[in-house]
Amino acid sequence: MAIIPTVPRTSRLVLDSVCAADLMTPNPMSLRAEATVPEAIAWLTEKGFSAAPVIDESGRPIGVVSRADILVHERERLHSPLAWSDDRATVADIMTPAVFSVAPHTPVELVVEQLLTLNVHQLYVVDEHPYLIGVISAHDVLRHLHS
Repeated sequence: MAIIPTVPRTSRLVLDSVCAADLMTPNPMSLRAEATVPEAIAWLTEKGFSAAPVIDESGRPIGVVSRADILVHERERLHSPLAWSDDRATVADIMTPAVFSVAPHTPVELVVEQLLTLNVHQLYVVDEHPYLIGVISAHDVLRHLHS
Protein backbone atom coordinates (compact mmCIF):
# COMPACT_ATOMS: atom_id res chain seq x y z
CA MET A 1 0.00 0.00 0.00
CA ALA A 2 1.38 3.40 -1.01
CA ILE A 3 1.35 6.25 1.43
CA ILE A 4 0.24 9.48 -0.08
CA PRO A 5 1.70 12.45 1.72
CA THR A 6 -0.76 15.06 2.73
CA VAL A 7 -0.24 18.48 1.33
CA PRO A 8 -0.46 21.11 4.01
CA ARG A 9 -3.28 23.53 3.43
CA THR A 10 -2.14 27.05 3.02
CA SER A 11 -4.30 29.53 4.74
CA ARG A 12 -5.10 32.59 2.78
CA LEU A 13 -5.51 35.86 4.58
CA VAL A 14 -8.59 37.84 3.74
CA LEU A 15 -9.86 41.21 4.79
CA ASP A 16 -13.08 41.13 6.77
CA SER A 17 -13.95 44.59 5.50
CA VAL A 18 -15.65 45.77 2.35
CA CYS A 19 -14.81 49.46 2.09
CA ALA A 20 -12.66 52.23 3.53
CA ALA A 21 -15.31 53.14 6.11
CA ASP A 22 -14.98 49.63 7.59
CA LEU A 23 -11.21 50.04 8.03
CA MET A 24 -10.91 53.64 9.12
CA THR A 25 -10.41 55.09 12.54
CA PRO A 26 -13.07 57.81 12.67
CA ASN A 27 -12.52 61.41 13.71
CA PRO A 28 -8.72 61.50 13.41
CA MET A 29 -6.76 64.05 15.37
CA SER A 30 -5.37 66.83 13.23
CA LEU A 31 -3.34 70.01 13.44
CA ARG A 32 -4.56 73.44 12.46
CA ALA A 33 -2.64 75.08 9.62
CA GLU A 34 -1.90 78.12 11.79
CA ALA A 35 -0.36 76.06 14.63
CA THR A 36 3.28 76.96 15.28
CA VAL A 37 6.12 74.54 14.69
CA PRO A 38 6.84 74.29 18.45
CA GLU A 39 3.16 73.49 19.04
CA ALA A 40 3.33 70.78 16.38
CA ILE A 41 6.47 69.29 17.92
CA ALA A 42 4.86 69.20 21.35
CA TRP A 43 1.62 67.74 19.98
CA LEU A 44 3.28 65.02 17.88
CA THR A 45 5.59 63.94 20.69
CA GLU A 46 2.82 64.00 23.30
CA LYS A 47 0.54 61.87 21.12
CA GLY A 48 3.35 59.64 19.83
CA PHE A 49 2.41 60.31 16.20
CA SER A 50 4.90 60.39 13.35
CA ALA A 51 2.62 62.53 11.19
CA ALA A 52 -0.75 64.25 11.25
CA PRO A 53 -3.17 65.76 8.78
CA VAL A 54 -3.28 69.53 8.62
CA ILE A 55 -6.69 71.15 8.31
CA ASP A 56 -7.79 74.62 7.29
CA GLU A 57 -10.23 76.75 9.27
CA SER A 58 -13.20 74.89 7.76
CA GLY A 59 -11.89 71.43 8.70
CA ARG A 60 -10.76 70.37 5.24
CA PRO A 61 -7.39 68.61 4.96
CA ILE A 62 -4.76 70.67 3.13
CA GLY A 63 -1.58 68.76 3.89
CA VAL A 64 0.33 66.48 6.20
CA VAL A 65 3.06 67.43 8.65
CA SER A 66 5.54 64.77 9.69
CA ARG A 67 8.54 64.45 11.93
CA ALA A 68 10.65 64.56 8.78
CA ASP A 69 9.08 67.90 7.75
CA ILE A 70 9.97 69.30 11.15
CA LEU A 71 13.54 67.99 10.99
CA VAL A 72 14.04 69.54 7.55
CA HIS A 73 12.67 72.84 8.86
CA GLU A 74 15.01 72.75 11.87
CA ARG A 75 18.02 71.92 9.70
CA GLU A 76 17.27 74.84 7.39
CA ARG A 77 16.65 77.16 10.31
CA LEU A 78 19.96 76.23 11.95
CA HIS A 79 21.81 77.02 8.72
CA SER A 80 20.11 80.38 8.38
CA PRO A 81 21.93 83.55 9.44
CA LEU A 82 18.79 84.41 11.43
CA ALA A 83 18.82 81.12 13.37
CA TRP A 84 18.99 82.95 16.69
CA SER A 85 15.65 84.69 16.06
CA ASP A 86 12.24 83.43 17.08
CA ASP A 87 10.80 80.68 14.92
CA ARG A 88 7.49 82.05 13.71
CA ALA A 89 6.89 79.34 11.13
CA THR A 90 3.51 77.67 11.08
CA VAL A 91 2.56 74.12 10.25
CA ALA A 92 1.26 75.40 6.88
CA ASP A 93 4.76 76.72 6.14
CA ILE A 94 6.49 73.36 6.58
CA MET A 95 3.84 70.70 5.78
CA THR A 96 3.77 68.51 2.73
CA PRO A 97 0.93 70.09 0.73
CA ALA A 98 -0.56 66.79 -0.43
CA VAL A 99 -3.24 64.65 1.15
CA PHE A 100 -3.62 61.11 -0.09
CA SER A 101 -7.26 60.36 0.49
CA VAL A 102 -10.06 57.99 -0.36
CA ALA A 103 -13.84 58.16 -0.09
CA PRO A 104 -15.63 56.12 2.59
CA HIS A 105 -17.09 53.76 -0.03
CA THR A 106 -13.70 52.98 -1.67
CA PRO A 107 -13.25 49.18 -1.88
CA VAL A 108 -10.62 47.72 0.47
CA GLU A 109 -8.67 46.30 -2.46
CA LEU A 110 -8.17 49.82 -3.78
CA VAL A 111 -7.25 51.11 -0.31
CA VAL A 112 -4.50 48.49 0.01
CA GLU A 113 -3.35 49.14 -3.55
CA GLN A 114 -3.09 52.88 -2.87
CA LEU A 115 -1.14 52.36 0.35
CA LEU A 116 1.35 50.22 -1.54
CA THR A 117 1.52 52.23 -4.75
CA LEU A 118 1.89 55.56 -3.00
CA ASN A 119 4.29 54.02 -0.46
CA VAL A 120 2.52 55.74 2.44
CA HIS A 121 1.58 54.53 5.90
CA GLN A 122 -1.75 56.35 6.06
CA LEU A 123 -4.63 57.32 3.83
CA TYR A 124 -7.15 59.89 4.92
CA VAL A 125 -10.87 59.34 4.42
CA VAL A 126 -12.82 62.38 3.29
CA ASP A 127 -16.51 62.85 2.68
CA GLU A 128 -18.05 64.53 -0.38
CA HIS A 129 -17.40 68.08 0.94
CA PRO A 130 -14.33 67.04 1.44
CA TYR A 131 -14.09 67.05 5.23
CA LEU A 132 -11.70 64.76 7.05
CA ILE A 133 -13.71 61.94 8.61
CA GLY A 134 -11.20 59.15 9.15
CA VAL A 135 -7.73 57.74 8.73
CA ILE A 136 -6.61 54.31 7.56
CA SER A 137 -3.15 53.12 8.54
CA ALA A 138 -1.34 49.98 7.48
CA HIS A 139 -1.96 48.84 11.06
CA ASP A 140 -5.74 49.21 10.54
CA VAL A 141 -5.53 46.95 7.48
CA LEU A 142 -3.53 44.34 9.38
CA ARG A 143 -6.09 44.33 12.22
CA HIS A 144 -8.80 43.35 9.73
CA LEU A 145 -6.89 40.45 8.17
CA HIS A 146 -7.86 36.93 9.14
CA SER A 147 -7.42 33.43 7.76
